[in-house]
Amino acid sequence: MAARSIRFIGSTRKVSRDPFSWTSRRSRYSSVKIATTVYSASAAKAGYQSLLRDHSVEETTKVVVDTTIAITTTHETTHAAVDEDGSFRRRFSCRRARPSGVVVGIVRRAWRPYACVLDPDSAMGSQYLAEPLDTRIPKINLTTRQADMLRGKLILVSVDLWDAGHRFPTGHYVRTLGAVGDKEAESEAILIEHEVNCAPFSPQVQACLPAKGWTIPEAEIARRLDLRDGGPSGKVLVCSVDPPGCVDIDDALHAYELAPGKYEVGVHIADVGHFIKGGTAIDAEAAARGTTVYLVNKRIDMVPKRLGEDLCSLHEKVDRLAFSCIWEVDAEANILSSRYEKTVIRSAGALSYDEAQARLDDTRLDDPLTASLRILNTLAKQLKARRMAAGALVLGSPEVRFVLDSETSDPTDVGIYKHKDANSMVEEFMLLANCSVAAATTAAFPKCAMLRRHPPPLPGAFESLKRSLGQHGFELDDASSLALGRSLDACAKPDDPYFNQLTRILATRAMQQARYFSSGAAPPSEYVHYGLACPIYTHFTSPIRRYADQVVHRLLAHAIGWEEAQSEEAAESEEEAAWPERLGELDELIDSLNERHSMAQQAERASAELFTMLYFRDQQATVSDAYVVRVAESGVTLLVPEHGFEGYSHLAPPGGASPFRYDKEREELSAGGCRLRMLDRVRVRISVELGPLSKPRLVLAIVEPKLPKGAAAAPRPTAFQEEEAATPRGGPRRGGGKKAARQQRSRGNPRSARRRPAEFRVQRS
Repeated sequence: MAARSIRFIGSTRKVSRDPFSWTSRRSRYSSVKIATTVYSASAAKAGYQSLLRDHSVEETTKVVVDTTIAITTTHETTHAAVDEDGSFRRRFSCRRARPSGVVVGIVRRAWRPYACVLDPDSAMGSQYLAEPLDTRIPKINLTTRQADMLRGKLILVSVDLWDAGHRFPTGHYVRTLGAVGDKEAESEAILIEHEVNCAPFSPQVQACLPAKGWTIPEAEIARRLDLRDGGPSGKVLVCSVDPPGCVDIDDALHAYELAPGKYEVGVHIADVGHFIKGGTAIDAEAAARGTTVYLVNKRIDMVPKRLGEDLCSLHEKVDRLAFSCIWEVDAEANILSSRYEKTVIRSAGALSYDEAQARLDDTRLDDPLTASLRILNTLAKQLKARRMAAGALVLGSPEVRFVLDSETSDPTDVGIYKHKDANSMVEEFMLLANCSVAAATTAAFPKCAMLRRHPPPLPGAFESLKRSLGQHGFELDDASSLALGRSLDACAKPDDPYFNQLTRILATRAMQQARYFSSGAAPPSEYVHYGLACPIYTHFTSPIRRYADQVVHRLLAHAIGWEEAQSEEAAESEEEAAWPERLGELDELIDSLNERHSMAQQAERASAELFTMLYFRDQQATVSDAYVVRVAESGVTLLVPEHGFEGYSHLAPPGGASPFRYDKEREELSAGGCRLRMLDRVRVRISVELGPLSKPRLVLAIVEPKLPKGAAAAPRPTAFQEEEAATPRGGPRRGGGKKAARQQRSRGNPRSARRRPAEFRVQRS
């Protein structure tokens, strides 16, 4: 049974190859062992004993004699309970084949501190309920005599225990983060909730860096291809192109004409591997952090700042070590030859995208650096055209740009980041390098190359978008990535320039996420990156901020013979244990990197949402265009393109029924002459109000079209508010006297305890 990933209370877990049991090692609450399997009908009929014998199930799983087995057939799945002697006791069917399992034991508790807000109305003497920011987490019972000091504060609460008969777990106060709505406190809470390690690097990690004043040794320069001062040809002129203010520059480019219609192009990546060796403290720390996390107001580095901003960063007119991909290409950007070299470079210019674009646009400039940029830009357009013809997709996601006050770091402006030709030029050559290195490392290490794939969309993934586009007069063909790209190009309205971008954003969300994987874990036919239309792909170009790229650097270094491949004996030694030649370790590393990458993305989105709220908190109510991107019975989710954020507009008044009729099949709300559908454009008023427990929240109120009487913007209920509203109780938690409340909190409500799984239904998007 192949390893697979499951979503377990918000965290990615790996199912072991053992067909009956798996262990979730980093679950949100605890690690659990589950007995589960998926077999064909013939395997199930062989009986329970033969399954144990054929698949060498661990002894600990044999205690589960009543095992649910999902028997996958062509049209439906039959679930059967099997006795130890192999006889079937009951059978039922469902239309979808889904793995099933039984929790058989808790391996270890994995509680962590949670960012919460104290609910002062829940007071029972010195006992209070703390409401976590993550709505999937239940409220936490805690005892404190500092309630007045903690009112309106973000606090950190750690869970101690959760008795089976209690409605909520019990915990204790750890520390105060700051006031609710304060940008520093809220940013720290975001890091805590997404398990981002922002602790200072230890002395052991810092000790791995070279001494201050380090320069490249002459012996190291002699080993490498020296591309300074034009290199062997005298024509190499390296430069970097990055966002303004970038200090961790990890890539640079060069290009020059070899002969009429033939060019040399180079992509030069910071050689982080020269400073980070496998088995060292700095390597273990980088692997654990996985990626650099970029919040709006701060950056949490994967490696020490001195390494990322100084020793490895490809600054202008400074000698630096690099790992280079160098190609000979023709005028159509076809690769004639390629090589990979450890190099020494000296960047001739560290340009921003705007500065590079200005050089491309100014026809009066003819200096060597500008000529190099124009060659790169011309070839990049050829590369992009070929990718588009092969089925690559131009997908969309709103990239928000914030302007911060230089003294207070408060947001003074927010909008959408606009891409230029210079952005596309750099992107195309980074993609080319990633694809080339992926092929080279997989050829050298067929079973343990680290790759990245984007699986094709699941069947039916675009049905909702197809239906919505049909209501606006468009068709979506998802038979192939090429057909999908062409139909997305056709989804355009002359009077609504943003409509096409909106369609691409929704198409992107309907797809599966790209993930790292080992080349030995899938056949070559499954290596494909659907969105890029690449048969094989990896990450090589950002080793300062992604640990996956460092692994790929090591593989490529061994592939070109830069370092001798480790022997089996060396791989077993403690100091070399970090090298992922042992496939089990590589699988675990990949699982960790996928999780850290996902958590970093979520943290970055949460930071953007926070600063959007902070921006509008200091503004008067603003009216702007918005688009409906999701329709639910109680309201609609709106995307505001001018400011690049989404919000939920709740259309039912507090405690009342919605005046709209919800058509689930058409995904439409209608009331009288007012109708709201997916992709509809509306006008909204944007404001910030204080929600429950003094938490500020963005409020989107639709002003056009005119809503029927009785429709009003209201706070969207949390998962627990929805569950509490739907759960009948023996008596109110607040009310019925102190004795009734005390009984409920000490014993738990039996009926609500049976419904406790409802508290975990809502997942973060």
